[in-house]
Amino acid sequence: MGKKNKKKRSKKVDIRKKREKLIKKRKKALPKDQQKEKEKKLQPKSEADNKLEMKLERETKLYWSRAISGALSAFIGRMILQFIGWILFYWMLFFWFGFPFVINAILKYKYVKEEWTWKNVIKPGLGIFFFMFMIVGTIIHTFLKFLP
Repeated sequence: MGKKNKKKRSKKVDIRKKREKLIKKRKKALPKDQQKEKEKKLQPKSEADNKLEMKLERETKLYWSRAISGALSAFIGRMILQFIGWILFYWMLFFWFGFPFVINAILKYKYVKEEWTWKNVIKPGLGIFFFMFMIVGTIIHTFLKFLP
């Protein structure tokens, strides 16, 4: 009877030792993974990948220019020009829809009309523009009202 009970009992596992073994395996496998990543980077990119990369880079620049323009338009409209209410709203709309075309002209993007339309110029960064405009506008308005 003693032998049967020993076979049914599960083997005790030392978690610390098992974890150490897994860490050692991971350290050995890490250089192989890094070599694979380097090989992927060294492979020549296809034309489609280059186009996609250029498009993403273009949209990223437009996105961050929208974020900055949102904060600056709120600062200029509220702090310098002292706009309040509807005038500030129209000021925001002007920068919201007009400024991306100005930035597009400054950055001199040459685009194919089938792939890059006016919608693609307006889309990147709409949310961040509105968010930055509201945050900066609210902070400046609060300071102007509560500080003498």
